[in-house]
Amino acid sequence: MEAKLTQSELAIKIGTTQSAIARLEGGKVSPSVSTLRRYAEATGHQLKVSFV
Repeated sequence: MEAKLTQSELAIKIGTTQSAIARLEGGKVSPSVSTLRRYAEATGHQLKVSFV
């Protein structure tokens, strides 16, 4: 929402399908770090992973 992209538009930017984006956003899958990085970049964000 914040990036003003539909799931279909985001899927095209990431190189996946709209249904894969829906599963990711619905919490039905455990995405890889690579997928999260592509998602972040496509929405204008950076992925930051840290261990505390």
